[in-house]
Amino acid sequence: MTMLTMLHIVIGFIGLVIIAVPFSQNIASINYRHILAAIFLQIILAFALLKIPFIVQIFAYLSEGVTALQGATQEGAEFVFGYLSNSSLSPFENSGQGNAMIFAFQILPLIIVISSLSALLWFWNILPLIIRSISKIFEKLFNIGGPIGLGATANIIMGQVEAPLLVRPYLSKMSEKELLILMTAGMSTVSGSIMIALVSMLSIQFPGINLIQHLVSASILSIPAAIMYANIMIPSSKITNFDGSSVPKVYDSSMDAITKGTRDGLEICLNVAAILIAFIALVSLLNSILGIAGNWIGVNDLSLQLILGYIFFPIVWLMGVPISEALPAAELLGLKTALNEFVAYGALANIEPDILSERSKLITLYALCGFANFSSVGILVTGISAMAPERKNDLIRVSVKALIGATLASCMTGLVIGLF
Repeated sequence: MTMLTMLHIVIGFIGLVIIAVPFSQNIASINYRHILAAIFLQIILAFALLKIPFIVQIFAYLSEGVTALQGATQEGAEFVFGYLSNSSLSPFENSGQGNAMIFAFQILPLIIVISSLSALLWFWNILPLIIRSISKIFEKLFNIGGPIGLGATANIIMGQVEAPLLVRPYLSKMSEKELLILMTAGMSTVSGSIMIALVSMLSIQFPGINLIQHLVSASILSIPAAIMYANIMIPSSKITNFDGSSVPKVYDSSMDAITKGTRDGLEICLNVAAILIAFIALVSLLNSILGIAGNWIGVNDLSLQLILGYIFFPIVWLMGVPISEALPAAELLGLKTALNEFVAYGALANIEPDILSERSKLITLYALCGFANFSSVGILVTGISAMAPERKNDLIRVSVKALIGATLASCMTGLVIGLF
C-alpha cells in the first residue's frame, strides 16, 4: 500500500466522522474517545475476521455449509416450482437472450429456509450465545446497557424489525440515543437470510472469494460504527439495563421455531418481491421523465442513478475508492439508498469487469451491506411503534439521523476493509 493510499484512508476516516458532526444535538458533548474506540475496534475486528487463520477456516466451513444449504433449498424449490427454480432443468432451449435466473423461484426460497434454520438455532441457544458474547464487547467499550447491546448486535443475524423484538419490554424505557442506536444498527446491517440470497446473486461477479465471510464481516464491523454515529448525533450517558433474563424466550419448541421461522421467512419474501416490483417500476418511470427533461436541457442519459451518483461521489471517494472509479460506485450507493440493497447488489453483480478494480468492488460490496434506504425508515418506525406505541414520535424524530448514521456506518466499514 502506497503512502498516497494511506493518506487517502486517513483523510477518509476524518471526513466520514466530520460529515456526521453537523447532525449532532450537542457538539460540545461528543465523546471523542468513543469515536477512536469504534475505529480501532473496526480495524482489529477486520484483521481478526479476514487474516487470523483459525477464524478464516471457520468461515471456510461456513461457506461449505452455505453451499449445502443452497443445494438443499434447491431440492425443496424444485419439488414445488419444478424447472423454474433451476435454469439447467428447463425443458426449453435457452436462446441466450434475457436473464435465465428467475429471482422469485431461485433466490427468494433461500430466505425462507435460512429464516427457519435461524429460528431453530435461536431456540437451541446457539445464536443467543454468539450474539451475547459479541454484545458484551460493545457494552463495555461504549458504555451502553445490556438491552441495547443485545438489540444492536442481534442485527448481525436477525432482521431490522425482528432484532428489536428481543428487547421489546425495554423499548418504552430507552433514551432517544438508545433508540437511535437500535435503528442505526438495524439499517447498517443485513439479516442472515438476506446474506445467503446475496451470495447466490454475487457469486459470478466475485469468483474465488468467500462471500459469506465478507457479508458476515460487513455486518459485524458496522455495529461499532453504528454505535459511534449514534453517539455523535445524540451524546448521552443514560443507560437502560436488564432487570431480568438477558435473553428472552422467543419459541416454545423446535417445531414452533421451524414453523414461526418459515412463516417469518415467507413474509420477508413477499415484502422483498413486492418492494422490488414497485420500486424498480417507479425508478424506471422516473428515469423516463428525467431522460425527457435531460434532452430539453442538453444533458444526455439523465437518470436518478446519475444524480445520486454525483451526490454520493465525495463520500465514496472518502471510502477509499480512487476518483476515477468513484462515480460508478457512488451510483450503486445511491441506488441502495433510494431503492434497496437487492437492486444495488444486482447492479454490482452485472457491472462490467473494467469499471471497478477488485479493491474498489470489495469496498463497494461492504458499503452496500445494509438496509439503509428510505423504505427501511418506514419499516422500522412502523415495526418498533407497534411494539412500543408511546415511542412513535421519538422514533420519527430520530429516523433521519438513523438513515444518515447507518449509511455512514456502512461507508466507514468499506473504508476499513480497504486497509486489508
